[in-house]
Amino acid sequence: MDIKSKSYSHFIITKVVVFILVVLCFTGAIKKLVEIEVLNGGDFGIVFEDNYFLSEAYVRESENVIGDLTRLIGEYKNEEHILSGGTVSEDELRNEEENLYSDYMSNSRSYNPELGEGANYEKFKGEYADKISQARDTLIKNDLREYHSLLQNLEEYKEPLYYISDGVNVYANSSKIEKDQLKTYPAYMIFEEYKSEIFPKEVKDNKNLYRITESINGLDPENKVVYVAFTEEFINHKIKEWNENKAKVTTSFYTLAGFLIGLILSFLYLVLIAGRKSFKDQGVYLNAIDRLYNDVNVVLCIGLIALWIALVEGVFDQIDKLIIPITIPIAAAGLMLVLSLVKHFKNKTFIKHTLIYRMLYKLFKFVGDVYNSGSVGVKTVLLVIGYPILVALTFFMFPVTLGVAAWFALKKIRTFNTIKEGVERVKDGDIHHSINVNGTGEFAGLAADINSITDGLKKAVNNELKSERMKTELITNVSHDIRTPLTSIITYVDLLKKEKDPSKVEEYIEVLDQKSKRLKILTDDLFEAAKASSGNIPIHLEQIDIISLITQGLGEVNDKIEALDLDFKLDYPKDKVYIMADGKLLWRSIENLLSNIFKYTLKQSRVYIDIEDLGNEVLLTFKNISAYELNISADELMERFKRGDESRLSQGSGLGLSIAKSLIDIQRGKFSIQIDGDLFKAMISLPKYKNLNE
Repeated sequence: MDIKSKSYSHFIITKVVVFILVVLCFTGAIKKLVEIEVLNGGDFGIVFEDNYFLSEAYVRESENVIGDLTRLIGEYKNEEHILSGGTVSEDELRNEEENLYSDYMSNSRSYNPELGEGANYEKFKGEYADKISQARDTLIKNDLREYHSLLQNLEEYKEPLYYISDGVNVYANSSKIEKDQLKTYPAYMIFEEYKSEIFPKEVKDNKNLYRITESINGLDPENKVVYVAFTEEFINHKIKEWNENKAKVTTSFYTLAGFLIGLILSFLYLVLIAGRKSFKDQGVYLNAIDRLYNDVNVVLCIGLIALWIALVEGVFDQIDKLIIPITIPIAAAGLMLVLSLVKHFKNKTFIKHTLIYRMLYKLFKFVGDVYNSGSVGVKTVLLVIGYPILVALTFFMFPVTLGVAAWFALKKIRTFNTIKEGVERVKDGDIHHSINVNGTGEFAGLAADINSITDGLKKAVNNELKSERMKTELITNVSHDIRTPLTSIITYVDLLKKEKDPSKVEEYIEVLDQKSKRLKILTDDLFEAAKASSGNIPIHLEQIDIISLITQGLGEVNDKIEALDLDFKLDYPKDKVYIMADGKLLWRSIENLLSNIFKYTLKQSRVYIDIEDLGNEVLLTFKNISAYELNISADELMERFKRGDESRLSQGSGLGLSIAKSLIDIQRGKFSIQIDGDLFKAMISLPKYKNLNE
């Protein structure tokens, strides 16, 4: 016990340690993500960039200033162009007019719905001319404000140096506006009409360069001139800054990778052992937290994420210091909830252990119980009441609800028609027809009942046909078996009347004796079979020691056993086994089986008799190898006047097995036979004595 306790405690400690490791790795990964976000705007690409000129940072330095310049020269051009309305497009004016026209239709008394749209619009333009003009002036003022805002932004750019012109308008932040002058700088970009020069040349391989060229390509190429240059001091400063950021982000990136690997491995381990006390456990052990419904659990997880985001946004200025104390408790709580979901997934109760499922299950179960236990009237009332409630609850999707109801009604009508057609076919005599109705419910139950009736009819017809066939065979076989000795008797009586030789007379009398005895056996067996089949034989059930009965009975027939050189193998329990049966009738059944064995068993073979105590009953089994080929089924062998030798050359009546079965049946037992090749097996099952007393 002490060893098991230590092992169990060690497993608990391991779980706790791994749980803490998951929380710490998760918190560390979050902290590094925040650091990368602050350092480089969340861009991990800097880790894989080779140098500054191939970096996104280099493009970003030029992108902002070029974007403002191209917008300024391409859209606004100059103040005079804006004041003249050159920046106001027809679409903008049309939108403003449409808004004013909507106001005119709603508020103006001049609007006449009886007039055509064109006439109303002309009246609108005359009445709202001042407002339309004011709207145009407002658009011009907005563009002028945006134009001066762009100029102010550009004035703040000391680096990089820029020059842009469209042949009329020129904007620059340096006196060096000649192309050759700008080419003296360590890095520059020159876009002139359809040509471009970029230095250093490796910048052309920068995957982010398209962000600059797209802005340039938006200008009129005929008079386009755009120069951008970087001074050596500016470039060196940016390269140094980029290298420092790259080193910090790279360190954070690999640290983040380490935390993520630790997080994944430790979390997978927790998932593996969640709900288990050992790796050999097959079941899942749940605790108090696992009682929480899974959908409520999911909502709490989402709430924890929202809480974390809200707290982080609230202390964003001090996020570097507070990210760990904020993340650890929320991560621990969230991990416990997630592991609870994992346990239910393992336990295959992920869906069933939800509040929604429980509520719907109880609702449907209640309605189902009422529906299934009620009459058709109750079900009709449920449908009449339930459907309007369903429609009211789903009014926003009423067409869908109506469609489902129509589909349901059509399905039930088709089912009813299927049953109706099936009944017509059965009524017309097609008793082999089966009505196929899937699912459950009144119609399915009705179809099953009708199919049961047809099954009963088929069984009754088959039994009647079998009975008629057996009667025919009985008459044929009885006639044949009785006529054979009777014919011999008549023949030998005629011979006896004419014979004078005493020796032959004696021979004829011996034959007559044999044939008369054979005829007596047949008539006695036939009479006994009739009595056994009718059940009119009186029975006296008593306690019988089945082992003693078998051993004594075998002793009585020992002469026949020795004559046939048979080896009987008897297997029975050590303790005595008592059954409740009629001794005489039981021995008659066993005697018939033994007689069958003596007649048909292969000489010098083994015969097995097994007695088994099955608890509530005792099974007696006889097994022997047939001397004849058993080319007949077990069912046929149980019929009247059937023999193992179809040639009917043996001296049996063919009634032995049938009589044995009937005698066992009236003693509340069971009798059956099995044929496997040449192996013949007969089984008698009778109730134990003690069970009847109880």
